[in-house]
Amino acid sequence: MRNIELHNTYSNTKKVFVPQNPKKITMYVCGPTVYNYAHIGNARPAVVFDVLFRLLRFNYGTENVVYARNITDIDDKINNEAKKLNCSIEEIASKYKIIYEEDMKGLGVLSPTFEPLATEHISEIQNMIKNLIKNNHAYLSNNHVIFDIDSFNQYGKLSNRKLEDSIAGARVDIATYKKKPADFILWKPSSDDLPGWESPWGRGRPGWHIECSAMIEKHLGNTIDIHGGGNDLIFPHHENEIAQSECSHNGKKLANFWMHNGYVTIDKEKMSKSLGNSITLNSLLKSYPGETIRFTLLSAHYRQPLDWSNKALKQAQKTLDRMYSSLSNHLSIPYQKEIPPDDTVIKALCDDLNTPKALSELSRLCKKLKSENDTNKISELKSKIISSGQLIGLLQESFSDLLRPSLDDQENQKINALILDRKHARKNKDYKKADEIRSKLDELGITLEDNNDQTSWRKK
Repeated sequence: MRNIELHNTYSNTKKVFVPQNPKKITMYVCGPTVYNYAHIGNARPAVVFDVLFRLLRFNYGTENVVYARNITDIDDKINNEAKKLNCSIEEIASKYKIIYEEDMKGLGVLSPTFEPLATEHISEIQNMIKNLIKNNHAYLSNNHVIFDIDSFNQYGKLSNRKLEDSIAGARVDIATYKKKPADFILWKPSSDDLPGWESPWGRGRPGWHIECSAMIEKHLGNTIDIHGGGNDLIFPHHENEIAQSECSHNGKKLANFWMHNGYVTIDKEKMSKSLGNSITLNSLLKSYPGETIRFTLLSAHYRQPLDWSNKALKQAQKTLDRMYSSLSNHLSIPYQKEIPPDDTVIKALCDDLNTPKALSELSRLCKKLKSENDTNKISELKSKIISSGQLIGLLQESFSDLLRPSLDDQENQKINALILDRKHARKNKDYKKADEIRSKLDELGITLEDNNDQTSWRKK
C-alpha cells in the first residue's frame, strides 16, 4: 500500500491521505443538474475523480471504496426548461440523466457505487431541516425555511474569504425575507404548476444545498473522507453544505479532504452555458473517440485551468494512436493480467493526481515497447502498459479490434492483401509500387505503421 498525497482545499496544503477506515473509504462528488446536455466543463470533475476512484480502489481494494456522485433532478433550471419546451419536469430530468450517463460511459468513467437522486431523498432532507430548526440554526420566513449563517461561527472557513466579498458575483439569492443576504434556503414553497412535497412548512421543494448534505448522510455517514467538485462550487455550495451538515451533526466535520478541479476555458475564458461558449460532450463524442476527449481532460493538472482547443484534441489523438500502434505490433504476445501498473505511473498519480506526468510516463513506456525485441520483456512491458492505462482509464479499447481488425469481411481481406503486396514490393526493392500501394490505402482511410518487419494498420 502506497502513500497518496492530495491537496486539501480546506487547509490549502498537500497532505498524505489517511482514511478514517481503510476498509471503507468514502468519497462524494457533486454531479450534474439534469436540465441540458453536459459540457466539457461538467465532464472534467467526473473524469478527474474517476481517476482518483480508480487509484483508491487499486491502493485499498475495490470492495473498500464507496463513491457517491449525485444527480440533481429537482431544480429551478429544470422547471424553467420544462416550461420552455412545454413538457413535464420528469421528462426533462429523465432524458438528460440518461444522456449524461451514456456520455460518461463514452468517456470511460466508471459507475460510482451510488448515484442518488435528490427526489428520492425528500424524507432525509426534511429530517435534516427539522433538526436544524430544532437546534436554532434555521428560521421560517415567508413560507420558506432558511439557514441562519450567524448560527455557525465557522462559516466561510472553506473559501477562506470574507462573507461580504464572497457574495459579490456568487450564486446567492437576495431576498427581503432573509435576515442576511447570505442566509440560504433549505425549503421553499411550490405553486400548483411546480413539483412539490407535503411538509411541516407547507407544500414545497428543497433548496439545492441541502440535497447533497442529506444524500451524504444517508449513503456515506456524517463525516466522509473526500468531498470533490469544481472550483465554482467552493462558494456558496460547499460552504453551505459544511454549515448545514456540521450544525446537524453536533459539529462533526463533513469531510476530511476537500478537492476541487480547475475550470475548463476557451480562449482563457471560463466555459459555461450562461456565457454561450460551452461545447457539449454529447456532440463532441460524435466527432472524437471518448478516450481522446478523456486524454485531453487529463493533459493538465486537475487543479489548473484547462484551455480547450481542437489542437489539444488532435495532439491527444496522435499520442493515443502511437500508444495503440505500439501495442498492435505485439498482438501475438500475451498480456499478463497479474502484472501491476508501472511504478512511475503509480508514483505520478499518488502525487496529487499528477496526470500530465502519468501520461508522459505511459507514453515513454510505449516508446520503449516499440524498440524492444526480447519476447519476455515485451510481454512484461506490454502488460505494464495495459495495467497503467487501466489505472488512468485509457487504452481500454480492444487494440486488436481497433488497429488490426479480424479477417471476417471482404474489406479487411482487401486491405491485408494490399499490405502483403506492399511487403513483397519492398522486399524486391520496388519502392515505387510500395508507395503507390500506401497511397491507395491512404485513400481508403487506412494508416500504416512499419516497425522492423511488421506492419500494423488502423482506420483514420
